[in-house]
Parts: sequence; C-alpha cells; structure tokens
Amino acid sequence: MTYRVVWFKRDLRLHDHAALMHAARQGPVLCLYIVEPELWAQPDAALQHFEFVRESLTELHADLQALGGALHLRVGPAAQVLAALHQQAPFAELVSHMETGNAFTYERDLAVAAWCRSVNLSWTELPQFGVVRRLKDRNTWQRRWEAHMAAPQAVLPDLCFFANANTGTSQLTPATLQAPTGLQHNPTQRQRGGRSLALDTLHSFLNARALGYRGGISSPLSSPDACSRLSAYLAWGCISLREVVQSTRATLDALPPQAGRHRAGLVGFMSRLYWHCHFIQKLESEPEIEWRNMHPGYDGLREDGWNDAHFAALTAGRTGWPMVDACVVMLRETGWLNFRMRAMLVSVAAYPLWLDWRPVGQWLATQFLDYEPGIHWSQLQMQSGTTGINTTRVYNPIKQAQDHDPRGIFVRRWLPHMRRVPDTWLFEPWLMPPEVQRHCGLTVGVDIPQPLVDLAEATRTAKAALHARRADPDVKAGKKAVIDKHASRRVSTSTRKRRAPSTDTPPSSQLGFDF
Repeated sequence: MTYRVVWFKRDLRLHDHAALMHAARQGPVLCLYIVEPELWAQPDAALQHFEFVRESLTELHADLQALGGALHLRVGPAAQVLAALHQQAPFAELVSHMETGNAFTYERDLAVAAWCRSVNLSWTELPQFGVVRRLKDRNTWQRRWEAHMAAPQAVLPDLCFFANANTGTSQLTPATLQAPTGLQHNPTQRQRGGRSLALDTLHSFLNARALGYRGGISSPLSSPDACSRLSAYLAWGCISLREVVQSTRATLDALPPQAGRHRAGLVGFMSRLYWHCHFIQKLESEPEIEWRNMHPGYDGLREDGWNDAHFAALTAGRTGWPMVDACVVMLRETGWLNFRMRAMLVSVAAYPLWLDWRPVGQWLATQFLDYEPGIHWSQLQMQSGTTGINTTRVYNPIKQAQDHDPRGIFVRRWLPHMRRVPDTWLFEPWLMPPEVQRHCGLTVGVDIPQPLVDLAEATRTAKAALHARRADPDVKAGKKAVIDKHASRRVSTSTRKRRAPSTDTPPSSQLGFDF
C-alpha cells in the first residue's frame, strides 16, 4: 500500500498542520517523530527542552490514537531512520514543515535531502511560520508574511493511517521514552508541554491577561502574567503562529469600543508576532549568524578577551548586581524571563563583563525553555552590537532595578539573603557601611558578592571600544550589505507606503519575543 511519512519536528500538534493535511489528502499516512541523540547532545540543548517535547508528544500520541492511529517513535540519525523505514516498507513521499533550526538541524536536513535524492524520493517541506525559504528580496517579505497569516488554517481531512507488520507501532512510546544521557537542567517551575495547555494559555491571555500587556511586560514582577506566555508553545509547535495571529485579530474585532486598554494590549502583542518571524528569517537567510558575527567588521572585538571568572559568576548568579543575579536565579528556576530582563543579561555580559556572545548564547539557550534559534541568535548579536546596523543597547542593572523593582520585591523573592538588606542599600549593597553589614548579619564579599567590575568604568570602556570599531571606514562600508540582506522593510498596514530599509528597530524598545 502506498503511504506517506509525516515527519514531526518542532510542530507537535495536529491542528493547522500543513504537512499532515498535504499528506492525508494523498492517502494513508504514517506519523513519525525521530529522537536524534546527536541533536540532544548539542550545546544548546537542555533536559527541560526534552521533557517539554516528551509531554507534547504524549498528548500528540493520544490525539492520534483517538483518530485510530499512533505516533511512531524511532531513535537514531534521521537519515538512517528514514532509510531503514523505507527499506522495510517503501513510502511514496516524505512530508514535513520547514525548520529554521541550529547548525545541526541544517546539516541533518542536507543529509536527509541527499538520501531522498539517492532513492528518488520526493521530500515536500511546507512553511510553518511566515519565514520564506530561499528568499531573494526582503522587499517582498512583509507581503508574503501577511498572505501566510491571512490564509485559512489547515484543516485535516479524514485520516487513513498506514499499518504494516514491519512498521507497526513499536514498544517505544512517549511514556517509555528515556532522556538521552548527559542532558541537564530541568527547572521544577517551568511550563509544561502539550497543545491543551497552549490553548488554555492563549485563551487566558486574549480574554483577560492582555489587559496588562501594555506597561506590564517590562517589569519582572508583572510580566509573568502580563506576557502571553505562548513563546514555548510556539517554539515547539504546540500551537501555530497563524492560529495565534488569527485568534488575536478575531478577539480585537469583537472588542467593544470602550475596551481601550484591552485593545492596546492586543495591538502591541500583534506587533511582536510580526517581529517574531522577521528575526527568524535572518537565520533562515544566513545560518552562519549562529556562530559568526553578522557584520564581519566586528570579528575579534571580544573573542580574545574572554574571562572565565566573569562567565562563571554570571551563570552562577554571583555578579554582585542584585537585579542581574535575581534574574539568573529566576531563569534557572522557571526557564522563563521577560524580554527586558533578557536584554539586560546580554547587555551586562557584552559590555561591563566584555564576554563574547557565542558561549553566552549557548548557556542562555539551555536556560530558555522557549529557545527559538532564529530569534535567539539574532537577538544575541543585536544586543551585543555585532550586527553593525542597530543602535547600541546598554542596560544599566542598577537603573533597571530602580525602574522595574523599586520596592525590591523581585530581588528579595529570588535572592533570600537580600531580605536582610535595608532598602537604601538594596540595589548597591556593596556600598553598605561595615556597621550596617554587621547589623544585617551579612558580609559583602562573603554573603553578598562584590561586583566583578566597576560598572560605570567598565561600561564606558566597552562602549568606547565598540564605537571605535563602528567608526572604522571599512566597518562603515560593510554596513550596507547587512542592511540589504537583513533590515526590515516594514510598512504601515494601513497606508502601505513603501519606505527605505530600517535598522531593525521595532515599534517599542522592548522587542518582547518572549511574548
């Protein structure tokens, strides 16, 4: 019997699944998920990612069983697994969504494509986001994004599942799946995977929590509720971006005129959904930005100045700046942090600590449950100043604390030792006089770490080094190539007036890609 294999990757759902719809229209399907040990051995992988995927696979498997089918799980390199399956029972077509992943998935897809050619097998890849494969001109991108988001969601026809004695459901199920050896870091307070939780999160945001979006997403105190919290579900495909866009637009259309605050929140959220795909498109168009400076004129800026002690203190939450350390602890315990605080962490790493973005990015990738490679690496470079087209963004961690945690509630929540520090010294505890330290029962440098560097001086030195590089004539000359390839051509959806490429500054200073 002729059948088609639907290869699930970061698209763990049945609804609005273009690949499954395409295959099901042709005849019987076999739904496949491949656990790739080498993928999970990459430095950007963490146990929390695997467990979130397993939880999502469990629900996906149950959904397929309810329709009379199953999710087939296999372990091994993707090309080898597909070749073995094809040898057992040849299939007519491999179908999947396009994936814009890390360097490993890029090379793996090349290997799968080579195998498909070797056996004269068609591999159909369909877009999942508003990201365009082999995009030749950024001027057409927004129109294509709008067309994708406005298109009807993929609706499944009646499914006919392929069943064969040689390929029947193996003993391996999501419930019996073991995490690959060596994976670490699974926060106890992280979000759980699965489509049903994704829908609950979407509906609670659209119908209630969006009222706090404007003004609430900057503070680490209010953002856990004010943000949509959909980022992990979008990153692993439990819900489609088109479904979120269309649901948001429908909610906006149904709001009464007096719902101004609610409307403002959803309008701001919609803007960030657009920028989500804009940044993933950068990695799709130039996979090298995962490991190479977007602008080569910044090569050598920080690489030779690596400081192991600075990196160790940052990752341990021992920088001495309370807001930074509290954010590291929250991220470690929950797998999530609002965007402004993410940007602050990268800024502190890149400027006063003068750390190269690559190892910092690999560490943060393991900490973020919602790690989306296209957004992640674009943002690391933008916040570190190596794109060559963005305004220098330097976040002062003392000012961020004063602005977004003025009463010290957040800092004291995640740093218990700071609960004994008086308000006066909360954000600069190293300035506490000895008698105050004795009264609090704390010693700076022992109980509370000393700042690694003088913040003002180190930041000033770092900015001078960056700006000197930026002023170099060759670096200036290379800026145009980056703009032509990656900069936004976004135009108003109301006026549709064309404008020149921008330097990627979204309509708000908070990009909010954690949503």
